[in-house]
Amino acid sequence: MTVTIDDIAKQAGVSSATISRVLNNSSYVKEETREKVLKVIEEMNYVPSAIARSLSKRETSTIGIIVPDITNSYFGEIIKGISKIAEDVGLNIILFNTNNNVKSELKALEEVKKHRLKGVIMTPCFGNTEFQTDFIETIRGINIPIVLVSADLSYINLSGVFVDDVMGGYEATSALIKSGHKKIGIITGIMSSSSAVNRLKGYKRALEENDIPIINDYIKEGNFDLDIAYELTKDFFKRKNPPTAIIACSNRMTLGVIKALVELKMKIPNDMALIGFNKVELIDIVGIDLSYMEDSPMELGEVSMNLLLDILKSREDEGKIKRINIPPKLILKGSEIFHGKSL
Repeated sequence: MTVTIDDIAKQAGVSSATISRVLNNSSYVKEETREKVLKVIEEMNYVPSAIARSLSKRETSTIGIIVPDITNSYFGEIIKGISKIAEDVGLNIILFNTNNNVKSELKALEEVKKHRLKGVIMTPCFGNTEFQTDFIETIRGINIPIVLVSADLSYINLSGVFVDDVMGGYEATSALIKSGHKKIGIITGIMSSSSAVNRLKGYKRALEENDIPIINDYIKEGNFDLDIAYELTKDFFKRKNPPTAIIACSNRMTLGVIKALVELKMKIPNDMALIGFNKVELIDIVGIDLSYMEDSPMELGEVSMNLLLDILKSREDEGKIKRINIPPKLILKGSEIFHGKSL
């Protein structure tokens, strides 16, 4: 037999509207009435007892994860790391995919508030800054702990776990310089993204320290995706003096670079050296030994989940911002080697 709200109302001796207000955690219900209704809900198995108890505490045993692109293996690894720690401590997960759209991101945050989740771990959208005011107001309105992972925000200070992207850009460029390259191209992400800005900063620092001129034609702004990186790579070879090496600042942009080089019948590293960001399993499968900067996304996920747990436990430190930087790892597999060819 299916139990309805009317059945619960009759058993508790209150109106159906009161039952709805209790289920929606409305403040317009006396605490004595709330407890009575929750007891009936549990007795009649209208919802699992764990949820009924969480309603009485005005929280759940669930956290939210918000990412811009669930199809990207990088975010899949972050989710895997979060899930591993969450499962160990008995927390459930609700996953929101925003398709890198701020309106979807704001909707996801409203859902977080609606479902009274314990906390949120999120990677904010790349390059979307036109809704800053709405975003800040929404963040402040949900009143639960939020931890950023991988991508930072310039217009609001939140706790988070990040990669030292300046170091990443610096070490990738330095590795190419040590191999003999002086003409080094870089395809960044969207420049309103903190990771893109910082990787470019590291790239420029390495060139300056080695007295290599910074050439604007060697710096191209991508969008963290394959198609634009493919087009930008071909653009390098429309100039008279193209680079001898390219740094691709995301896993998908690395694939775009490789696609263009294959089309141009150029071999890595004999005709063009390449360093990417983050491992791409597909590249190993096709036999390309690619050097890359490893952000360790699974570790980012684990550390961000542990940070959220620390924040949840330390209620006396509520409002205190906690930020962790993880250094990337340079994995050299030979694609950075300079063969002395100047195109």
